[in-house]
Amino acid sequence: MSGAARPLGEGTRAVRAGLPDPVKHEPTLPGPVFAAHFHLPGDPTGPYTYGRDENPTWTRLERAVGELEAPGEDGVHTLVFASGMAAVSSVLFSQLRAGDTVVLPDDGYQALPLVREQLEAYGIHVRTAPTGGDAQLDVLDGARLLWIETPSNPGLDVCDIRRLVEAAHARGAFVAVDNTLATPLGQRPLELGADFSVASGTKQLTGHGDILLGYVCGRDDAAMTAVRRWRKLVGAIPGPMEAWLAHRSLATLPLRVDRQDATALAVAEALRDWPEDLKVRYPGLPSDPSHAIAVRQMRRHGCVVSFTLPSRARAERFLDALRLVDDATSFGGVRSTAERRGRWGGDAVPEGFIRLSVGAEDPEDLVADVLRALWESAR
Repeated sequence: MSGAARPLGEGTRAVRAGLPDPVKHEPTLPGPVFAAHFHLPGDPTGPYTYGRDENPTWTRLERAVGELEAPGEDGVHTLVFASGMAAVSSVLFSQLRAGDTVVLPDDGYQALPLVREQLEAYGIHVRTAPTGGDAQLDVLDGARLLWIETPSNPGLDVCDIRRLVEAAHARGAFVAVDNTLATPLGQRPLELGADFSVASGTKQLTGHGDILLGYVCGRDDAAMTAVRRWRKLVGAIPGPMEAWLAHRSLATLPLRVDRQDATALAVAEALRDWPEDLKVRYPGLPSDPSHAIAVRQMRRHGCVVSFTLPSRARAERFLDALRLVDDATSFGGVRSTAERRGRWGGDAVPEGFIRLSVGAEDPEDLVADVLRALWESAR
């Protein structure tokens, strides 16, 4: 047997990521540190000085997320934030200046139009293009930052990260990838060349629908120093209890992801085989337009399935008929949720468009509930 260390599997990493060295009589995962300030005699040196700058509970979580996003790599920095949008904003507003150009997806998360308004108010030029077909390539010239969201939310289109990264870097642009829907177990943007991997930890990463959290991972020291400075200036910091709950939840991430993503494929297949054409989207379906790219760069395809019913009224009847799926926003939790996405007004989707987030229920039960609700809503 070789003496070389065998790389740890992702389940082992998730269970042990970010834990401190064992100390007799101490817990394996120490509890949250609630502190606005720390003892600090003399010069202000050391890691913990003031509660808006650093916290030991954040440190452990940041190490854990970094080990999942870039396993075995040195030099990757991770910063946690109060929410996914705090993380998104930190990259955009720390890296861009008046006169710069940024490329955003025009089919991404519904808050991006609000972000565009604020960027333009600061004199930053914004170009947009769809995720599918790598269309952002066509508007890259002169950009300082390319923002990718793949799979896109809620349409579930996928773009070729490596191809876009190579094109952006050739033009001197940074690349940030929103990795929320994939999670680090589904996709690792830094391995594909991206400069930043950004995500909402509110979703499948923590998976219980009980905390708001975000994070940014990156290799570039100067760029991540700017992100850290932005977090300090705006105070977009997570509470220690939220950070501790997030770290605790990482241990079950592989179990949850395996169950949820496998069930999502079963639901997508059932919807695909329904007599009506529901325009089902799920990157794991071989018939999906994004499948070929997804299987090249993703190890798992997420827990979200989208489809379209003929009308708003039909979609609302469908949601009312569900028994095992809550009518709620967000995604990635252990309890399945669904919503008529058009009710928010920020997504360019049909009135009958449904975003379904698959939870950890038994697959047979969930598929049966969805099919029964479809049949009842059609009557």
